[in-house]
Amino acid sequence: MKLRPSLMPMMLILAMASATTHAAGGGGGGGGGSGRSSANTDPDYNNAVSAIQDKRFEQAIPLLQRYVARTPDDANGENWLAYAYRKSGQLDPAFEHYAKALKIDPNHRGAHEYVGEAYLMVGNLAKAEEHLKILDKLCLLPCEEYSDLKTAVAAYRTNQGLSMAKP
Repeated sequence: MKLRPSLMPMMLILAMASATTHAAGGGGGGGGGSGRSSANTDPDYNNAVSAIQDKRFEQAIPLLQRYVARTPDDANGENWLAYAYRKSGQLDPAFEHYAKALKIDPNHRGAHEYVGEAYLMVGNLAKAEEHLKILDKLCLLPCEEYSDLKTAVAAYRTNQGLSMAKP
């Protein structure tokens, strides 16, 4: 595709904005971006993120519980906590904290991706596809969260012997 020179600055700005949001925790929760914000200096938060990156999910949970208790309006903290619960097999609290993350920030791409994946874990394809549709609207350009959830939905459909007619 050939872009007009006048569109190049706009495309660059959009790409940079997307990357900045992603790096600042827009993805968050492991696999969808680091979730680390350069502004976050909380030791519980940073130690929990390190534990999650090392797949020590059970160790991350109490650290994040303390962090979100002190910082109840941090969608990234809630998303990381939900992710740690999900990865440790505790789906009920995972859903609870994904809901909190999305209440704080309804456009949190990482929370939409990961709650969609959690819905697939419990066999709720319709809810996973709802979050895939939301991500499709949130991502002006292709984004990792949309691509990852789309891949997970496709794999789920294949494993269940379902058609690929949905997004």
